[in-house]
Amino acid sequence: MDLNSDLGEGFGAWTLGDDEAMLDVVSSANVACGFHAGDPRSLLATCERAVERGVVIGAQVGYRDLAGFGRRFIDYETDDLVADLIYQLGALDGLARAAGDRVLYVKPHGALYNTIVHHEQQAAAVVDAVRRYDPDLPVLGLPGSVFLELAEDAGLRTVREAFADRGYHADGTLVPRRLPGALLHDPDEVAERMLRLVTEHTLVAVDGSVIKIEADSLCVHGDSPGAVAMARAVAEKLAASGVSINAFAGSGQ
Repeated sequence: MDLNSDLGEGFGAWTLGDDEAMLDVVSSANVACGFHAGDPRSLLATCERAVERGVVIGAQVGYRDLAGFGRRFIDYETDDLVADLIYQLGALDGLARAAGDRVLYVKPHGALYNTIVHHEQQAAAVVDAVRRYDPDLPVLGLPGSVFLELAEDAGLRTVREAFADRGYHADGTLVPRRLPGALLHDPDEVAERMLRLVTEHTLVAVDGSVIKIEADSLCVHGDSPGAVAMARAVAEKLAASGVSINAFAGSGQ
């Protein structure tokens, strides 16, 4: 099972999360691309640290929204969104190559990630951007999303993602951050939930119902309070049950 986290999300003098510690735990790093967070110097440093630890680098593309951390919907024209996404992919790929590796997968961020669960126009734009930049790049997304359906139709490799530190609605979508039950903080609870997901493919939704979720990768958000403790708890719980942590992208994949 892959374990990923959103990293490189500081900006200039402002730091967010503990990238150093998280890179010792995860197998894949969703690195910001400068549009929702991250400046070139810090993103290069994040890529260098990932390479040092053998962590696979993914491009976390998003809306052009530094002030809102990429968590506000933007009603893009298709051509604008495609160009913005290709721009971000090229920028981070350049930094990753300078660090000794390259971008090996793509994960949309924040509002874009949630929007393309159902928004066909923007989902198609993300698929088009990835296909035009490098059709061999896998894409990470929510199971059952329009995005993954369109990506598969376009011949892209799709990777289903589940969130360790987020609550779910009964339909398998994430509880919006503004609502109760959206964020989970207890490392033991999170680890137990992820073990259940990996072994039984089920989770308990916020309404108490049991939902089925198939996932190839688990995410712990790097900016969540106690993120490193949660990631470690998940990794240790899985390892104790015989589940190894391995990147879905990279050499031999």
